Amino acid sequence: MLHADVFTELVGQDEAVQTLRRAAAAAAALLAADAAARDPRVTVADPDLELGLDPDPDDPPPSAAAMTHAWIFTGPPGSGRSVAARALAAALQCVHGRGCGQCAGCHTTSAGTNADVRFVVPDGLSIGVGEMRALVLRAASTPSGGRWQVLVIEDADRLTEAAGNALLKAIEEPPPRTVFLLCTPSTHPDDISVTIRSRCRVVALRQPPAEAVASVLSGRDGVPAEMAAWAAAAAQGHVGRARRLARDPQARERRDAVLAVPRRLTGVGACFDAASALIEAAEAEAAAAVADIDATERAALQTALGAGGTGRGAAGAARGSAGQLKELERRQKSRATRAQRDALDRALVDLAGFYRDVLVVTLRAPVAPVHTDIAPLAEAAAGKWTAEATLRRLEAILTCREAIATNVKPKIAVEAMMLSLWRG
Repeated sequence: MLHADVFTELVGQDEAVQTLRRAAAAAAALLAADAAARDPRVTVADPDLELGLDPDPDDPPPSAAAMTHAWIFTGPPGSGRSVAARALAAALQCVHGRGCGQCAGCHTTSAGTNADVRFVVPDGLSIGVGEMRALVLRAASTPSGGRWQVLVIEDADRLTEAAGNALLKAIEEPPPRTVFLLCTPSTHPDDISVTIRSRCRVVALRQPPAEAVASVLSGRDGVPAEMAAWAAAAAQGHVGRARRLARDPQARERRDAVLAVPRRLTGVGACFDAASALIEAAEAEAAAAVADIDATERAALQTALGAGGTGRGAAGAARGSAGQLKELERRQKSRATRAQRDALDRALVDLAGFYRDVLVVTLRAPVAPVHTDIAPLAEAAAGKWTAEATLRRLEAILTCREAIATNVKPKIAVEAMMLSLWRG
């Protein structure tokens, strides 16, 4: 039996985990083969046998089949795209070549401090070409630890066209020890370009079963079993959101407010009021999420620019710092916008879950409800609405999400959705 390692963080993804274990083992075999070429006394072990995996006689050698220089991790929100990418990055830096979770390579990668692993987690709405060119240039350098240079892009679907082209050139002509790990919702051209997709190996992740998420919450995080089961169902397989619901009373209060929306839609005026309340709640949640980061960044920049200085050059330094402070404000504003949209999208997913439950009751489908705590409300709604009307309401929420994703002003999109929910 394999001991706990960096891949145990991936919940309900057994097939993907085995793929990544093989890749890590093959990467270690490549390094060992390189060392053996320089020193004949070095022996190269079969990575499949070392990991306890069943070798397939029809498989090509591990170095040719299991490892490649570019990967794309896809899957629905909460499936663990970035977790999978970080786990593979840690395994590539593992001194044992398997992602043991105990060595310095695994620890520094997981903590984000490994000099040979760079994470791109965009604060704003996109990743620009300047940032991508700088990252690609650094990723092409020789690994300081002697293993691999790894570039992890956690939201590759936010690459601008120019940034995508810069990344494509690097993937087409990769340095010998550089690995690119990209995370996107899907391989659709709207998320990642076809040319980049064609040069990467795709690992498709699925929505983890609620039972697996609940098991993690109760077994690893110490959440009571009943709370874990409720949070896993309410989060619809999103591990991070399930953890927040189980631990944070404010997150549960925000969810309750969202699920009260269907009862509030009694007229046109109520629809606009509900839309305003939903937008304001998302803004408040986003502001609270980024406040500490913004304050820390501003204080750090002001200190670096000599804030509070009284010397002869203090006035000139203050004038020269205006441009840098303005750039920081621009980045923070972009991050706040992204946080607001993410918070609003979480609310819309919760709302969609309610109408999905109503449809399940109407059609007598043999599946478990998402929101078990408001099942009576879903049953009451099912008694009043037809399946077609419920489906139209569900489609209105999905349309709202798509509109916001294409930069329609959230207030306009949410108001239109509320009116559709009221009319049915």
